Amino acid sequence: MDKIAVIIPCYNEEKTIKKVVEDAKANLPEAVIYVYDNNSKDNTAKIAEEAGAIVRHEYLQGKGNVIRRMFRDIDAKCYLMIDGDDTYPLEYAKEMCDLVLNEQADMVVGDRLSSTYFTENKRPFHNFGNSFVRFSINKLFKTNIKDIMTGYRAFGFNFAKTFPVLSRGFEIETEMTIHAVYNNMDVRNVIVQYRDRPEGSESKLSTYSDGIKVIGTIIKLFKNYKPLAFFTTIGAILAIIATVFVIPVFIEYFKTGLVPKFPTLIACGFIYIAAIQAFFAGLILSTMANKDRRDFEQTLINMHFKEFK
Repeated sequence: MDKIAVIIPCYNEEKTIKKVVEDAKANLPEAVIYVYDNNSKDNTAKIAEEAGAIVRHEYLQGKGNVIRRMFRDIDAKCYLMIDGDDTYPLEYAKEMCDLVLNEQADMVVGDRLSSTYFTENKRPFHNFGNSFVRFSINKLFKTNIKDIMTGYRAFGFNFAKTFPVLSRGFEIETEMTIHAVYNNMDVRNVIVQYRDRPEGSESKLSTYSDGIKVIGTIIKLFKNYKPLAFFTTIGAILAIIATVFVIPVFIEYFKTGLVPKFPTLIACGFIYIAAIQAFFAGLILSTMANKDRRDFEQTLINMHFKEFK
């Protein structure tokens, strides 16, 4: 088992990967550096290998697929994940790894948004998207993560081996954050400087399509992890809609004793039934989610038992 594994997912990063590998070696001389090439069309893999990294390949396209492969393949006490685009300074790597190795942090988040991200990043919709995602997750899951979508993170062994990677693309960072928060893992924030990509290096993140995927991931994980809140909200909305339409029917009935809008009354009755069903669906799924959480805790206990046996 490696003490520290630096894991670098890459797709067409030949302009920057050499510097990232060299910076990792300089700042974490005890670490093993892994570059996972994701079907690059340039010389990323060759340059990374010449710089001293262990190069492996993931042929399923997408950052989520690469990280799934990394966590399966590599055993380490601490994993430092960083992008291959040279936007994150490695000077913070030791501090982040020390929090995992010495203070048992499960995940350390390299927080760009509290430093230079909004001035360095030249894409305004990316800035808005990062702020929106941070606000949404912190409100929905009652947490205080400073940067949800950063690609600069450190993980402990337990996180890497118990994180069920479902996302295929850039929504993976959102999924990581919600998994850690929901399972009451120790998450730390380290403020890091951010620098925009050097000239000639292009972002692989699509502002609109990947942004939609991230929002969809938040909704999906909120439904899965907090089903009672999710379905109760749906039930409440349905009940409000039914109430808005049924009130005039009752007003007319009390005035005249007649129900001229009988179809409306029937439709509202069915909407009320749907609202009640949504609530009980949330109640049942919440019980199942709590069981999954207990099973997850038991998995962690079993992992520690095997480690010290």
